[in-house]
Amino acid sequence: MPLILNPKNYNLILASQSPRRKQLLADLGYSFTQLSKDLDESFPENMPINKVAEYLACKKADGFKADLKPNDLLITSDTTVCLANEILNKASNEAEAKTMLQKLSGKSHEVITGVCLSSMDKRISFSVSTKVFFKSLSNSEIEYYIQHFKPFDKAGAYGIQEWIGFIGVEKIEGSYFNVMGLPVKELHEAIEQF
Repeated sequence: MPLILNPKNYNLILASQSPRRKQLLADLGYSFTQLSKDLDESFPENMPINKVAEYLACKKADGFKADLKPNDLLITSDTTVCLANEILNKASNEAEAKTMLQKLSGKSHEVITGVCLSSMDKRISFSVSTKVFFKSLSNSEIEYYIQHFKPFDKAGAYGIQEWIGFIGVEKIEGSYFNVMGLPVKELHEAIEQF
């Protein structure tokens, strides 16, 4: 039976549909409920790309503000995959996924996850960056991955915990879990200190 952490008796709410974020938060030992809404994820065009994930995490929190009750602690997050000065969002089809993976092939990129913790009267936010290095991927490797794993719900069209991560990632600098969608060490510390 895992330890269930419940700091200060907060009602923890994970505002995300992501099965990976749900699993990571559960594996941290927290009990929580999960909510989601379709929210606008646009951001100012001139915003530096390393600020976008945290901005979107806070923007998502705004969408739940009216729903919070006393003692609720809301966790919102957003993950961006940044290659040079370009953000690679979720691919909407196989062609887009292939293009993204071809861009990432043989290069390093930054995965930035922004997190916002909100209660009725307090908010903190932060972001964590991890550098990921891909080997040169063959077209057959890219096509196999897309066909078998359908990575259309993931920024940059890949999940590091899936086959493409096994065969394609040469090394990372920073948190592996951050690339999956939650910087668990920093999140745990932020919840404990909230």
